[in-house]
Amino acid sequence: MSTQDRRRHGRRAQSTRRSRKAEEGPARLTRRGRIARWVGGALAALVLVAAGAGAWFYQGLDGNINAADVDNKLGDDRPVNLSPGSKNILMVGSDSRDGKNAKYGKGLVTMQSDTLMVMHLSADRKWATVVSLPRDSWVSLPVCERGDGALSAPSHSKINAAFAIGGASGDVSGAAACTTKTVEQSTGLRIDHFMSVDFQGFKGMVNALDGIEVCPETAIRDEKAHLDLEAGCQTVKGEDALGYVRARYSVGDGSDLGRIGRQQEFMKALAAKAQQKLTNPAVLYDFLDSVTRSLTTDERLAGIKPLTGLANEIRSIPSDRLTFLTVPHYGRVADVPSDKANVVWQYPQAADLFASLAKDQEVDKEKVAADAKNPVYAATVRVQVLNGSGVPGRAAKVAETLRTAGYTITGTGNAPGSAEKTAVVHPEGLEEQAGVLASRLPGVAMKPDAGALAGTVTLIVGADFTGIR
Repeated sequence: MSTQDRRRHGRRAQSTRRSRKAEEGPARLTRRGRIARWVGGALAALVLVAAGAGAWFYQGLDGNINAADVDNKLGDDRPVNLSPGSKNILMVGSDSRDGKNAKYGKGLVTMQSDTLMVMHLSADRKWATVVSLPRDSWVSLPVCERGDGALSAPSHSKINAAFAIGGASGDVSGAAACTTKTVEQSTGLRIDHFMSVDFQGFKGMVNALDGIEVCPETAIRDEKAHLDLEAGCQTVKGEDALGYVRARYSVGDGSDLGRIGRQQEFMKALAAKAQQKLTNPAVLYDFLDSVTRSLTTDERLAGIKPLTGLANEIRSIPSDRLTFLTVPHYGRVADVPSDKANVVWQYPQAADLFASLAKDQEVDKEKVAADAKNPVYAATVRVQVLNGSGVPGRAAKVAETLRTAGYTITGTGNAPGSAEKTAVVHPEGLEEQAGVLASRLPGVAMKPDAGALAGTVTLIVGADFTGIR
């Protein structure tokens, strides 16, 4: 039997099964629902491939996966791997406006990242943490290749702009590399793998499973997301499923943060239903065909075999040790009154979170939430910058970067002498404020000084200064 005949046979089997209504009920999506496993969209079904799919099945899907040459575009200035054996996987939902996706927006750059998450797998594979990074996170963007031979200038912008900058010429490899560099620079985590799934792949996954049940408390009317849903439980597929996870302005407070929660819950429900239904070869093939045609990974992960291996590692993790959270943050308007559209990461909480993951230390979600309840805004931290590096003008440049980040700069000048090590000095009572600043400076210690300027944190820029996270 040819590959084409097998596909036709599989689809007929799928149709027969549906007509008999012998399938399990839809996966219900509720705020309190507990899902036994979460293996992340594309990976959920790949586990089943390892259970015994035929060679024709394997080879056809293997050829669908797009490989992006990411590693060779990252350069040598990368975070050190502090926990050999653990893995950090950068997962992107691609908001490309090419082809069938064009109707979701006009006048945008070709490539955008709509969803951004980092999954950390512990070295012993006994726990994992998935951290969502809001697309509106205001971060520092590094120099990136645009794909046409030109280099971008370092700047500050939304974190999802990195995908657009690197993919300016339509090259997914460039988009992936710039996003990876930005996430590594912002978090201090060394990214091991990259995965991207676009709009059409998401719809195909949901449709192959006959939809996912959602239960919105109020009706959702969102023109930008092309969504018109009544309140109450209902099964969504196709455009409605995509609209549900993309809807933003017409739901809740209209922020990207509410959308993140909805996306996380939807993907949990999708993974749970996939585990229930993908024992049928026809359904499995349709699901995997949609996933793999819309999937781009780094070259080392671009194949059914390595993806299945990764999926099995995730699948083995106990559900009560699989943690989902969003990086601690607050509205940038608290630091920059004119900016009501973006968020900034909350320090030192964000730095502590990523430092724990870098060292392969399990994160307590409740503690992260408790520590983030009373943020110290950057605008409330008064900073004096003194140059001890020996490089003329360094204090002024660092001060401008801190000012852009929202800090209140009280003045600049030269340190009393040269300084090999960068340090944050503070008077008694300003420990929290000093901690906020020090956490933005990798490897920099803070220390009390009875003679420090009252009400002010002093940053002494040393010869070892590497920049602000």
